[in-house]
Amino acid sequence: MADATIPAVARNRAGKGAARAVRRQGLVPCVVYGENKDPLSISIDPRVIMKGLEAGIFYNTVYDIEVEGGKKEQALPRDVQFHPVSDAPLHVDFLRVGKNTQISVMVPIAFLNEEECTGLIEGGQLTVVRHEIEVACSASDIPEQLEVDLKGLEIGDTIRISSVSMPDGVESTITDRDPVVANIATAVIAEPVETEDGEEGEETAGEDAAESAEAASEE
Repeated sequence: MADATIPAVARNRAGKGAARAVRRQGLVPCVVYGENKDPLSISIDPRVIMKGLEAGIFYNTVYDIEVEGGKKEQALPRDVQFHPVSDAPLHVDFLRVGKNTQISVMVPIAFLNEEECTGLIEGGQLTVVRHEIEVACSASDIPEQLEVDLKGLEIGDTIRISSVSMPDGVESTITDRDPVVANIATAVIAEPVETEDGEEGEETAGEDAAESAEAASEE
């Protein structure tokens, strides 16, 4: 992330009452914990949180949290609590990390070269089973995304975690099996069928593909 800095204000009080007071000021109460140090209560601008969430990189970005007064923390977002109605962020937990801190984090998958995928050119469809993979790595080596090259793949080809390109020092946390990430399936075309009233209807398109994806996700 180009700008991974979050300005923050230290909070002297903790508890529900103090958190409500912070929210009335238009800020989000947060806690930074870990690394065998005392928890640090802070408040930050909700727009920073929403920007990261909307970009899909909030949970796998190590932020430099610059606390007013000169204190700085390097931390990774671990949990966000949301308002049940408005979905506004209510609270964030950050985990302190050092350069060599080992963590597990979910990383999104990017599918590349769809225009050069033989199966898609021939009318197949990409059925995605997993949109992200949990990986283990050091805090300094978190990738923004994992890439799958679709070039040359044909109808019937299956992409598993073992075929996903991962940077050095990054490994899947799933080691006891090789789950399906996606496959190139035959496109299902809806065909008219005769109903009990003798009128023509349409079969639900994609049922076979959906069942195939569901079965693959259970591997």
